[in-house]
Amino acid sequence: MDEYLAKRTELIGQDRAHRLDFGRRDFYTAESEKADGIVRRIRSAEAVSVWAADNRAAQDADDVTHLFPGMAFLTAREIIVKTELFSIMSKLPKGCLLHAHLGATVNIQVLLNIALKYPAFHVRVASPLNKTTLSTVRPEFRPLSRSAWTKLPSLTDGSYTPGTWVSLLEARGNFAFGGAEGFDQWVLAALTISPAEAYKTHNTTSKIWDKFESALGVSVGLIEYLPVWEEYVRMFLASSIEDGISYIEVRVMFFSKHMLDADGGATVTHRELMLTFDRIVNEVKHTMAQQGRGDEFIGCKIIYTTLRFIPVEDLYWYTEDCIALKKEFPHIVAGFDLVGHEDTLKPLIDYIEPLTAFVARQKEVGVDIPFIFHAGETLGDGTAADVNLYDAILLGTKRIGHAFSLIKHPKLMQICRERNIAVETCPISNEILRLTSSMPMHPLPAVINHGVPVTLCSDDPAVFGNMGLSFDFFQVLIASEINGLHTMGCLARDSFKYTCLTEDEKAKAVASWDKQWTRFIDWVTKTKSS
Repeated sequence: MDEYLAKRTELIGQDRAHRLDFGRRDFYTAESEKADGIVRRIRSAEAVSVWAADNRAAQDADDVTHLFPGMAFLTAREIIVKTELFSIMSKLPKGCLLHAHLGATVNIQVLLNIALKYPAFHVRVASPLNKTTLSTVRPEFRPLSRSAWTKLPSLTDGSYTPGTWVSLLEARGNFAFGGAEGFDQWVLAALTISPAEAYKTHNTTSKIWDKFESALGVSVGLIEYLPVWEEYVRMFLASSIEDGISYIEVRVMFFSKHMLDADGGATVTHRELMLTFDRIVNEVKHTMAQQGRGDEFIGCKIIYTTLRFIPVEDLYWYTEDCIALKKEFPHIVAGFDLVGHEDTLKPLIDYIEPLTAFVARQKEVGVDIPFIFHAGETLGDGTAADVNLYDAILLGTKRIGHAFSLIKHPKLMQICRERNIAVETCPISNEILRLTSSMPMHPLPAVINHGVPVTLCSDDPAVFGNMGLSFDFFQVLIASEINGLHTMGCLARDSFKYTCLTEDEKAKAVASWDKQWTRFIDWVTKTKSS
């Protein structure tokens, strides 16, 4: 029996040898081992007290959902936030957030409250609002120049003509379906994905992407107004820091060539946006340093993104624009990406000429802007979206966004492991957008077990309700018996390896994170041991 058990232990070790947490002693201590044990005991206890099979979450009279660890996030969210395990994940120092789209990173109610401070904001609808259409008619927002302000009283008045602008404040105050509170609920429904939409009415990838893109389209009218954008960026950074995120590389959309200024005119250039962004980041860093918390925020860079439906010839303009911004703001521009629904929009191969020209132009002018491509965010096998993985790697991508279908490609996983090409995995996003039904069904454990570098990311948390990174860390931890607190620590600490920081900056960032980790471990052992 001893011989069999020895072989068994050896085989398990060989199978797990490629994992990021295998044999790691670089930041393990006796105290962290104790904390890891505490977390494992809490997870086991809550598997019974919270997630046992006889517990049920009633959605409505005809639909009762059985609970289980890692279940559909939007159904489980209100249960998750009450668990002790989530309270621990909320305190965990997360390291880096390397995949998030700026336009969907601030809580929707917070965004609406910011917009309500500006009387220039107006709203309109394309068809009449009534009880029947309330769930399908979406708002359109825009700040207007003072000369264009209107005095119309309401969107829901019988005399309202669809397509005409109404002051946001008036529309909210005179909303026929519940007043200001009803108006807010209507807007929030347009800007987020509900459990019913995610798991019932929009139960295919194409349907849920329609709702997802609709929500993002509505938010653009609120965000792309410089006074709001400034507050929005500041709120994004503040909420990220509060969730234990030290460093960010955020995707910023540069599809529109100008943003609206304070007077509602389309005059704000990409350069002015960069100047504003740089100022805000520096102000936040200064404030953190003044508070004695300088080690909690390293900074934030931008991944320049545009949409993968633009005409091929237009991409030359965007890549030149990106180069110009990189030359002036080398400390801010981190990389370049094309975004959008891979299953329906242009694959990378369609843009191969401007993309290879972009690489050549960088060498000419002496800049380095790595590709950080979305690729393989699909259920397909051999489809154009799946094959994007090959082109992303051939083009030299530094990381891969989502790479959900990577598990189908052993050679590509080997390349990612050998070249340290990290997968920016977004577990909750993948589940809500119908790529998987739950965390136990997600390919992430297989990717980790093959030794592919991974960073945990939130993608579009304002739409999904997974603000920060705590929810994604929680879902990954709770769905695995192998993962423990050390695994979560490895994911956070290693995330700095795959950033666009210099080697010296990475070393300093990791040293700062190590201090946060030590404080965190001390907190776990002192407050959660009983």
